[in-house]
Amino acid sequence: MQLWVGLGNPGAKYAMNRHNIGFMALDRIAADHGFGPWRAKFQGQVSEGRFGSARVVLLKPETFMNLSGQSVRAAADFYKVAPEDITVFHDELDLAPGKCRHKVGGGHAGHNGLRSIHQHMGADYARVRLGIGHPGDKARVAGYVLSDFAKAEGDLLDDLLRGLSDGAPMLAAGEPQKFLNAVSLRVAPPRSSTGTGAPKAPAATPAPKPDSAPLSPFERLKDHFRRD
Repeated sequence: MQLWVGLGNPGAKYAMNRHNIGFMALDRIAADHGFGPWRAKFQGQVSEGRFGSARVVLLKPETFMNLSGQSVRAAADFYKVAPEDITVFHDELDLAPGKCRHKVGGGHAGHNGLRSIHQHMGADYARVRLGIGHPGDKARVAGYVLSDFAKAEGDLLDDLLRGLSDGAPMLAAGEPQKFLNAVSLRVAPPRSSTGTGAPKAPAATPAPKPDSAPLSPFERLKDHFRRD
């Protein structure tokens, strides 16, 4: 069994914050792969499912970020999951938006959610580091991570979340490089070759726009996380 933890803060006001990208990642994975409904448990929300023979429990702690370790510890104790079988999805200031890295062990780099998990579980768990970029000034970091993704980042965010979902079966199978490759194919798909093939057909005349334009990926995400 594996425990995948998405870090974020509970409540509608935080739903689209950069700090909540861990929550967003787990929501997309659960929805795309037919996981069970979210249930309140272990001071958080839990959803269970499988990738082939691999059973995976998804956990979104609702303790607020700096107490995330309490929820992780409770879930790990209940399911008897060792730190080596835990993967934490979290925002990463030191990576550009859209970038994704996989890491096992190491420090928490000042991330309050990771710091709390370190205190309760040690450092021997895996992390999926999800780039959000840096505001350029240390004094602006707190406000930056607690602000919503910009509308212009909507397509890139949507591609990243789709890539995480595409690669989830590989991650569950213990193949992190294949997982990262799946993410890259979504975020930065290879360019088509420019050979001397047949000329391209002329572009079709675009259809007239309907009165009600379809929602952008960013607007769909906001609608998904909006709560009454």
